[in-house]
Amino acid sequence: MADPGLLGLTAGANAALALTIVLIPSANYFWITIACFIGAALGMVLVIGIGSIRRGGLSPFRLVLAGAAISAFLHAITEWIGLYFMISKDVSMWTAGGLIGTTWGQLQIIVPFILISITFALLLARQLTILSLNEEVAIGLGQNITRVKYMLFLIIVLLAGTSVALVGNLAFVGLMIPHIVRRVTGTDYRFVLPMSAILGGTFMLLADTLARTINAPFETPVVAIVSILGLPFFLLIVQKGGRAFV
Repeated sequence: MADPGLLGLTAGANAALALTIVLIPSANYFWITIACFIGAALGMVLVIGIGSIRRGGLSPFRLVLAGAAISAFLHAITEWIGLYFMISKDVSMWTAGGLIGTTWGQLQIIVPFILISITFALLLARQLTILSLNEEVAIGLGQNITRVKYMLFLIIVLLAGTSVALVGNLAFVGLMIPHIVRRVTGTDYRFVLPMSAILGGTFMLLADTLARTINAPFETPVVAIVSILGLPFFLLIVQKGGRAFV
């Protein structure tokens, strides 16, 4: 259930984006992307920090609860910034979610971050596979789990930040796709990671095509298509205790 939208990453990036529009109105797309990175990192740090406060440390249940609370809080801040500074329309254009308005110039800025992140993620695929089994097993095999976690944290922040900067807030994609891929490939992240990237991109292309044609000549928000498919999937995972497709 570790979807960027449930862990505060997306909400943090949205809040940072809104704040950047207010404080630096002339900021170009590169600096907006950097702001999304910082916001995503702060959002996840808040979630992990709050989820770890109570005795017993961080658990998946606490992580999801903290993520939901922090995400709601950061979304409220984003809405307040938009209303108070009268930039709601500008913020909505970024955060509504969708591929409309995306330009080749934006892709030229984003692609290097994505390629670097995916490359390092693939290099860490073996360590991630071991870590996903059990931390004790990973330590027993000589893995420095703290270093691996920090590196994975940085990769997640980069990928989540670029996603928000490029297409805005699209919930459930990061939840559905990896579960479906693991159902097909197993838990070896050498296959899960590249297949998730391919299937995720294909899914978004199909969702965007459907959004543009289902009510032509008007365009249905692609976030609506994704949410209609993603919400039942999320409820299924909750009902099955997080193991519906594992």
